[in-house]
Amino acid sequence: MTKRTVVQPPQLDLESPGRRDYWVSLDHDSIWGEWHLPLTVIVGPEAKPGEGLVAFGSNHGNEYEGPVIIKHLLREIDTAAVRGRIILMPVLNPAAFRSGARESIDDDGVNLNRAFVDGAGTNPAIAGITHRIVRFVRENIWPNVHVVIDLHSGGQVARFALVASYHRVEDPRQAEVMEETARWFGVPFIMVYQDQHPGLLPSEAERLGKITIGTELGWGAAVNAEGVRFGRQGVLAAAIRHGQLTGEIERIAHHADGTQKILEAIDRACYSPAPWPGHYEPLLECGEFVTVGTTCGHLHDFHRIDDAPYEVKAAVDGYIIAQTWQATVQQGQQVLVIGKLVE
Repeated sequence: MTKRTVVQPPQLDLESPGRRDYWVSLDHDSIWGEWHLPLTVIVGPEAKPGEGLVAFGSNHGNEYEGPVIIKHLLREIDTAAVRGRIILMPVLNPAAFRSGARESIDDDGVNLNRAFVDGAGTNPAIAGITHRIVRFVRENIWPNVHVVIDLHSGGQVARFALVASYHRVEDPRQAEVMEETARWFGVPFIMVYQDQHPGLLPSEAERLGKITIGTELGWGAAVNAEGVRFGRQGVLAAAIRHGQLTGEIERIAHHADGTQKILEAIDRACYSPAPWPGHYEPLLECGEFVTVGTTCGHLHDFHRIDDAPYEVKAAVDGYIIAQTWQATVQQGQQVLVIGKLVE
């Protein structure tokens, strides 16, 4: 059984050769205690300052493929095979993970993937546990890595076609390397999505020039076996191809057979919000191709039981990337997301 050392962030050693397994201690807000973030670092003989790979699981607390993938990798990666620096954090957000929720609902109620904002963890107004995790990432992780893998899935929010994802960036070389890194996950789709939400972890990493990949590897607060396979492949491939791990890795699945498609979900027309609260009935599966005007789902109002359902129609030609997972939806919730094919 691995023995983990409890340390506060300044005591972390992310530079000395070898493997170290930590519980990173952050103060608890409401009890006389502390949160423990699991972190394993493996440093090889060719590690360079400012370079390395980090893989995060459980940015959101009810998305479980990431924690499962990284937990397996903790046992599988051979310390002797590490050339650079690999940091593995299966549960980045223990407060949300304990609650089994997207946000840290039992503590500060904050969504970690909207918390990367100015002053997080230092401004007293935004210094709860979630914003202190942001501060920890900024001060202790970002300076030591140049490749960032943030493993997500749809949780209870959305059912996805399995994707690796990133945003548009200005640097063409960074964009090229991110696309190539994303392809190695083997997923059927690469999603380039809108970057309008403030406070996203991947957005900040991209702005810092890091090779940043997100994913959607499942849904329904379950564990998708295919998603786990793709995620494990993607993290290992990134570690090998970016010089942090020795070894060879073969292409798999849609990467191997050349069937991967790059989809853009940037334009507002790609997103279909619910015009009123109701119950969503999907008519097509994620991953299917649709054309403008195709009815993809129905929104039912059971207070008006005799009315015909509202038809949720595609506003662009493309592939269904995501649909709401739970039947009950709020007004304004995105019930359908379509990605336009990038030729």
